[in-house]
Amino acid sequence: MPKQYDLLIFDWDGTLMDSAGIIVDSIQRACEDIGLPAPGERASRQIIGLGLVQALQTLLPDLPTDAYPRLVERYRHHYLGRDADIPLFAGVASGVRDLHASGFTLAVATGKSRVGLERALEASGLGDWFAATRCADQTHSKPHPAMVLELIDELDADPARTLVIGDTSHDLLMASNAGVASLGVTYGAHEVDDLQPHAPLALLDSFAGVHAWLAANA
Repeated sequence: MPKQYDLLIFDWDGTLMDSAGIIVDSIQRACEDIGLPAPGERASRQIIGLGLVQALQTLLPDLPTDAYPRLVERYRHHYLGRDADIPLFAGVASGVRDLHASGFTLAVATGKSRVGLERALEASGLGDWFAATRCADQTHSKPHPAMVLELIDELDADPARTLVIGDTSHDLLMASNAGVASLGVTYGAHEVDDLQPHAPLALLDSFAGVHAWLAANA
């Protein structure tokens, strides 16, 4: 079966790295640090994938403007103390290498900062396999299509042969806004009911399932 896709654009947190739980805990602790009630887990998971400032503004829209920098600082304090120990999902390290060896061009579009992604790429050992990356502090945050469109332009890819893979509605809506296809994964931050309305080609419940789907269909 001829390949249908050349460029695979992966989200990072919740798609390749099992970080959603630590992100939620860091958000909750940061809120407590500045005297706010800890938001619930589902509400906190809903904003994963957005750039950090946008995420906190979405989660807590009624805070005074001058409260967000302190909240960001406390979030980073809690998250950065543990991010070096966050594991990749099972099968990601070998799967990414295999996809690269199979001839796919791989890229990352993430709500992480550039510094945060570079740190994660180094810690995970995956940096060599991605041809290009985009972060929320470089361009528009998801679900704006800019990350996808900029990666397509940088890598001289065909939008019709580009596939976005992510665990949140923000990822899938970004793909839709960019006019490209998407795959949803259900083992990350958002639930199936959050993902289905955005019409991904499939919903997969493990990275092994993603790898198998790509081998059979992409």
